[in-house]
Amino acid sequence: MENNIARLRITCPDQPGIVARVSNFIYQHGANITALDQHSSDPEGGQFFMRLEFQTPHLDVSRATLAETFAQQVAAPYQMDWHLNYAADVKKIAILVSQADHALLELLWRWNRGELEATITQVISNHETLRSAVENFGVPFHYVKIDAQDKGLTEKKILALLKDQTDCLVLARYMQILSEDFIAHYPNAVINIHHSFLPAFAGAQPYQQAYDKGVKLIGATAHYVTKELDMGPIIDQDIARVSHRDGVNHLQEKGRDVERNVLARAVKWHLEDRIIVDGHKTIVFV
Repeated sequence: MENNIARLRITCPDQPGIVARVSNFIYQHGANITALDQHSSDPEGGQFFMRLEFQTPHLDVSRATLAETFAQQVAAPYQMDWHLNYAADVKKIAILVSQADHALLELLWRWNRGELEATITQVISNHETLRSAVENFGVPFHYVKIDAQDKGLTEKKILALLKDQTDCLVLARYMQILSEDFIAHYPNAVINIHHSFLPAFAGAQPYQQAYDKGVKLIGATAHYVTKELDMGPIIDQDIARVSHRDGVNHLQEKGRDVERNVLARAVKWHLEDRIIVDGHKTIVFV
């Protein structure tokens, strides 16, 4: 990770001159743009999306002044929804998991190798099963029992652990449905891996559903969590080919490989500010 990088994401009504105006502003303040991606939903009257990276060592103003000036001189005239983040401000992520270990261990392994720009603050589970595996990575593990009579109390306990030190929450096969109130604490910052190629086979037992339908492809979907179950904006998907010879166990085995990679990519892209949420969709600059 290069700590000198700043990342700017922009959404606004499309019109001529946006790229030039933003680029000129960055140049005027002593920064060098090293990456720029853009997309318009329609060349006439569409929405414009842009992500750029620029180097910060030679900025001529403070972060606060840069943001304030950009808001006044660029964002306001172009009606921009914008976010400016700095790679030096390493994001803090927490992971929720139940008993399946494949998605969790993939994240911990990649994080341990320095492939994820984050600090994993903790892993929270409703089972003790994975404690030793997590603690072997030097990551705190917390067991929070599900109170079947009062799931709100369970969520309060989890929120108390998360406190204000969590920028992103990852559900690495956490087999519990989070309430709308809980999700509201982390808008567009709760990432789930669903073991199905959504929108097909939403809900429980997707591999059994896929087997019953005799599908020839199975998949996995990483998406942001919203109040509608398995209906949040999709970040990444992938598939694996299967045949009539594959039973449910074989589908699950092949599916785990897809799940771990899809979730890891989605988390990485989120950490690198590559995703812009646009209603029910995402723009992903990779």
